[in-house]
Amino acid sequence: MLDDHGARPCTGPGRAAPHQRTRGRAYASFDLRDGAVVLGNLHQSGSAKAMLPRTHRARPELVFLNTAGGLTGGDHLRFELEVGEGAAVTATTQTAERAYASLGDPARLDVTLRVGAGGGLHWLPQETIVFERAHLARRTVVDLSGDARLVMAETLVLGRAAMGEQLHDVTVRDWREVRRDGRPIFLEPLCLTAESLARRSGAAVLGAGLALSTICVAGPGAEDALTALRARLAEAGPEIEAAASGWDGKLVMRALSQDAFTLRRLVAECLHLLCAGPLPRVWQL
Repeated sequence: MLDDHGARPCTGPGRAAPHQRTRGRAYASFDLRDGAVVLGNLHQSGSAKAMLPRTHRARPELVFLNTAGGLTGGDHLRFELEVGEGAAVTATTQTAERAYASLGDPARLDVTLRVGAGGGLHWLPQETIVFERAHLARRTVVDLSGDARLVMAETLVLGRAAMGEQLHDVTVRDWREVRRDGRPIFLEPLCLTAESLARRSGAAVLGAGLALSTICVAGPGAEDALTALRARLAEAGPEIEAAASGWDGKLVMRALSQDAFTLRRLVAECLHLLCAGPLPRVWQL
């Protein structure tokens, strides 16, 4: 890259070259027209993309992806989706997101989802894998109107256990919030640091867990699926700790495992139950 005078900038002692950073925004909206859910608007810039794979289902699928192949310090991606009144959409990510080592600045990922009255959204991103020295700040906010229904899942994997990785120094701040008509109905802040990992054997933290998942269902009668969900969790096996509760139009499940694949399989089975249908095609088990 040349400076204003047509010369290359100095990168000698004391003048380090600036690091490249990823920026991107992907936005899509869907509306219900003549009984069919159709794409309203689509915008994508930078490394954030949105794809609509062909399916034979009434509910369209939207796939967000990061063409940079992962996130590192200083990156900033935004995924945004609006589902109009009466429309129903499934949204996911193309593959597992990866949070790589940072030189200090956080990698930021902002997810903003809106669902109109009578609408439905299945927000089912694939897992996020955190690497040693990663610094990730993610914020997911879902705004529901009226009787809109949501099924949302998030899975965080701490390192690659198959390669013998064990994390000691990470900073992860993950904020998940669901609001109905502007009022919060579900809030889950998560903060992982080197300090919390150092005392992970405590009863209130991770223990031996290397992968953790949350599923949240919000909508009229969401708690009705609690009995069936608990029956499925009872069959999960000793390598998974999981529990679910339901109240006041909400259902929440949390699970923890030492094995990411075992947890992924359980999450997929639970989502199949809660979504009353198959998972997005990009999910591979």
